[in-house]
Amino acid sequence: MTPRPDSLDQRFAEAMGAALGPDFPTDIALAVSGGGDSMAMLTLAHNWAHVWGTRLWVVTVDHGLRPEAADEAALVRETCAELGHPHATLRWHWDGQGNLMDAARRARLDLIGRWRGALSHVLLAHTRDDVAETFLMRLARGSGVDGLSAMAPLREIAQTDTRPLDPEDCDGARPPEGAVQGGLTIVRPCLDMRRAELRHYLKVLKGRWVEDPTNEDDHYERARIRKLLRGLEAEGLGAETLAATATRMGRAREALRARAVWAWEQCGQECVAGDLVFDRDRFATIERDTQLRLLAAALQWVSSAEYRPRAAALESLLERLLAGGAGTLMGCAARAEPARLRIWREYAAVSAARATVGDGALWDGRWRVFHPDLKGLPVRALGEEGWRQAAEAGPRRVPHALALSLPSVWQGETLRACDALGVGPGGTTALEGGGTRGQGFDRFLLSH
Repeated sequence: MTPRPDSLDQRFAEAMGAALGPDFPTDIALAVSGGGDSMAMLTLAHNWAHVWGTRLWVVTVDHGLRPEAADEAALVRETCAELGHPHATLRWHWDGQGNLMDAARRARLDLIGRWRGALSHVLLAHTRDDVAETFLMRLARGSGVDGLSAMAPLREIAQTDTRPLDPEDCDGARPPEGAVQGGLTIVRPCLDMRRAELRHYLKVLKGRWVEDPTNEDDHYERARIRKLLRGLEAEGLGAETLAATATRMGRAREALRARAVWAWEQCGQECVAGDLVFDRDRFATIERDTQLRLLAAALQWVSSAEYRPRAAALESLLERLLAGGAGTLMGCAARAEPARLRIWREYAAVSAARATVGDGALWDGRWRVFHPDLKGLPVRALGEEGWRQAAEAGPRRVPHALALSLPSVWQGETLRACDALGVGPGGTTALEGGGTRGQGFDRFLLSH
């Protein structure tokens, strides 16, 4: 590895300027675990914030999976006290369901999102080594351009859980409360830095950090890939080469996204029931890769899913639609109609979804339901009984299959409101596409 001649402090300042400048937020959160990467980022951010006058709020998530985790959180807290920054430790309790590492990552962002108050940005310490490791992990899974693309310096994630944190799960400072527009924006200012550079930086400054033993535990995929990378260096396939390739893939991804947006403008439309339709004839003239990209994004947008569907399942559904058939995938239903292809939310995926009018929560991750006269009433999918009651209120303006999964407000067993069907006082429901406020499908395409 040949380090760049300019200092890490200068490179950090340049990365922050490119991501957030020139009008920086007054307050920014930092996720710091106690490891070398994040502790170096904390020091870099401290020096940067001293110049720019930005207030830092540091947060550590204790996943409760290792006995050392509490001591690591204490190390971060002590360092923050020395540097003069507020710190909080958030605690997670795993329910034992699903993939542990994926569940921990999701929980980390969820807890930070619920802790952040009015803060909009959180810094994460992903490095060039992380980019290379992720590239290999996704290559092993057969990923295409999107999966092999480098992490973005900026990424907005939807926040669908706005419940306050339990007091016992938050120990320390809380950022000020206030109105938050959109999701939580992740900032990665260390993507152009190597892990060894960051540790050297800490050593020179006599900084402290801890080594997570799971980084050398072969039970974890990333630990195995990290060891593999060491052997690939001699063959010219080291972290620098792989990260550079991931960066080039990222540029290709942006071009493909732009092409998909153009295609959407030619043949697509958002509908009142939160469904998406494509003109069949125009869609058929688009090249296969863009067809797949549009279909994958449509499924993500309608279902508020974080990940794209698996390639094989996606290609199979596309084949059925192009042949005039139908299918389901990712909690969505899709079918070919005489002139259009339509994708909507499958009733089975939302039959158990619940929310309350006026509590600020998103129903099914994409619908905000509000109205003073209905505050406190439950929100659930319309279903067959709601469809029957809607018929008594007047003409039903949405096809039966689509209407079943619409959000509706109930009082006992009585349907009180369903905007898309014209039931109730009206103006009670807003679609927040993909779980992000104001994000239409065209904007969604540009970021997915």
